[in-house]
Amino acid sequence: MNEMGKILLVDDDDQLRGSFYNLLSAEGYSVRAASSGEAALAMADEELPEAVIMDVRMPGLDGLSTLRLLREREPRLPVIIMTAYSTTDSAIEATKLGAFDYILKPFEIPDVLELLAKAIQAGRVMRERVVLSGSAQDAEDEKADDAEALIGVSRAMHEIYKAIGRVAPTDALVLLRGESGTGKELAARAVYQYSARSAQPFSIVNCVAIPDTLLESELFGYERGAFTGAFVRRIGKIEQAGGGTVFLDEIGDMPLSIQAKLLRLLQENQIERLGGREPISVDVRIIAATNRDLEEAVASGRFREDLYYRLNVVSLHLPPLRERREDIPHLVRHFIARLSREMDSPAPDLTPEAMKRLSAHNWPGNVRELKNLIRKILIFNQGSAISAEDVRRSLNSGGAQNQEAVHNREGLRGGKGLDGPALTAHIRRMLEQKSGEKVFDALMDEMGGQVIREALALCAGNRSRAARMLGLTRPTLLAKIEKYRL
Repeated sequence: MNEMGKILLVDDDDQLRGSFYNLLSAEGYSVRAASSGEAALAMADEELPEAVIMDVRMPGLDGLSTLRLLREREPRLPVIIMTAYSTTDSAIEATKLGAFDYILKPFEIPDVLELLAKAIQAGRVMRERVVLSGSAQDAEDEKADDAEALIGVSRAMHEIYKAIGRVAPTDALVLLRGESGTGKELAARAVYQYSARSAQPFSIVNCVAIPDTLLESELFGYERGAFTGAFVRRIGKIEQAGGGTVFLDEIGDMPLSIQAKLLRLLQENQIERLGGREPISVDVRIIAATNRDLEEAVASGRFREDLYYRLNVVSLHLPPLRERREDIPHLVRHFIARLSREMDSPAPDLTPEAMKRLSAHNWPGNVRELKNLIRKILIFNQGSAISAEDVRRSLNSGGAQNQEAVHNREGLRGGKGLDGPALTAHIRRMLEQKSGEKVFDALMDEMGGQVIREALALCAGNRSRAARMLGLTRPTLLAKIEKYRL
């Protein structure tokens, strides 16, 4: 598979299609181009793409008809519709038919690249299996090398597996509770994939990652003229996921004003777009997750009591890793095998002392922290068995290996990398010499540049791998490389 993804581009405008083809190819995508809906369907039959970008108005089979036929072939295929301002009604209809999103002509290239990256990621999340495995060996036996896995032999994890098996076939609302990093998103995906809606969209909305002012329109959409800059109607994530599932992550941080609209959705299966006057019936399943103490939030008035009772019908608690230490060796072996494959390097052995050290750690960041630590150890591993000292170094604030890597590569302002004391001295010098001159922004830019340099160095200059390592989309990484003049 091409690293960036396989794209099918459909447009009858030869010039636009050619320019777009060159742009996406230069970004690292594997692109196939079609000048008609009929040609697009034939290409999709030969090889299913990971995402489609398609114009609405085309001679012969138009965009909407092509969309319907593509979704018959693969309901989870993300399709982005291109449309002019004058044809936004067609774009709305396309969204109702299952299009991932639509973009208006003329459009900004960075916006298109950002949307495309999101579409491909969403498609992969919908298609990638989540295996419920008792151990790392079970995961391997189930060919989970191409899948995520909820792993654990503990009684607590077996109770989670059984609960997912019972609730998934129903349409019941599910509330996933637990500390950050315990695997709530994987559990949500497992509920989706074992449900009757598994062939329909799965949309993830992180309620804390989106500013309060934007979250309402992101979820429910808005009408033209609803606020300054609302030039056209937009469909929200809930309408887009019609027939499918919406995962509301960090729902405990949702503003009270939006909680009221969510309650209406759960009670009446209806929403109202921002600026709209008519209720809209929707058919979606809601899965929610939180690491907050909802009972305390209700008592303090930060969370609606009626919404709490509505959400708390089927509640699954993902236990912290420190309460299921017998699962740690299985998780460690799974992450070593999986991450080594991702890095295209042999999986190293692990000494018994290293495993004891890993099993004894308290893991405040839970499974996510463990996975990130194993990734860090593998990055600096030179082929020898992972020792207890390797674990200790990586647990201690980045580790000595990381400090050595910083020293050996270009650091702040193109000079030597700075270790802890040198970095502290540099910050203090900046504060003293440039007080009041946007010192914070300057220091953040310096650190941002150094972080990106380190990621690029670890990935041998491969920007796609560096973007994944940093948790950025490739267009965002390219914009930062340009900003920091790297």
